Amino acid sequence: MSSVLDPLGARYAYWLGLPPEDTSDTSDELPEEVRAMPVILRIERAEPPGRTPLLEAAAAAALAVCLDKRAEPEGEWAEPMHAWLDNRIRKVARRARGAHWAAVQDLPGITVEVDGAEARALVPGLVTETPKDVSRLQISGSELPPDEPGPIPDGVPLLLLNPQVPMTVGKGAAQVGHATMILAALLDDDRLAGWAAQGYRTAVRTPSVARWKELHPGDDPEGAWRRDRVIAVRDAGFTEVDPGTITVLAQWDPEQVLS
Repeated sequence: MSSVLDPLGARYAYWLGLPPEDTSDTSDELPEEVRAMPVILRIERAEPPGRTPLLEAAAAAALAVCLDKRAEPEGEWAEPMHAWLDNRIRKVARRARGAHWAAVQDLPGITVEVDGAEARALVPGLVTETPKDVSRLQISGSELPPDEPGPIPDGVPLLLLNPQVPMTVGKGAAQVGHATMILAALLDDDRLAGWAAQGYRTAVRTPSVARWKELHPGDDPEGAWRRDRVIAVRDAGFTEVDPGTITVLAQWDPEQVLS
């Protein structure tokens, strides 16, 4: 399988071990060099999607772009993907409807649909060079009411949202996209190939506080992965949450019980 995500896997434990204030330290970055992956959420006014399937679509789309053949060495997406993954894996979620949603389909990226909800992840690029069809889309206001997701499908990883940290659907979309990328970076080729055959489907859920604490890696991320096949997404705290906040736990073993 692709080695595009290898740098991310190599940085995983290091990132979790940083002091909270260091996660938001951008002193080594120049504003004109900041890169991000746009994640476009289709939220039509008349028939908005369900919150959970939209998050699941965003999670799959972000990973699909990373592991597409066009992102591999010599591929047309290789250079921008490498430049992005070599730094912070920022994502910016925006909402689109109607003609604006149709317009972003012409930009390099991948659209994923889950139970009628659609999200499109675009090839990352410099924030200062964001295409007009993307920059005109709103970042705020992408909120959807809580829903009641059905049973967890067999054979898909769980993406568990922090039950103690409220997030808008836009913030959540970025965080679950981080989760699938980190998870994929730590999987072996056989498991990754099997997940790819499923279209990188996941089950996004919110666990009880007790279950969250039980699965939380704490100061032993390598042990958590080895024992429970759990990884954590730690946010830099630029928007909505405090620096160093664990926003999502992703668990590979689909037989773990959610309680």
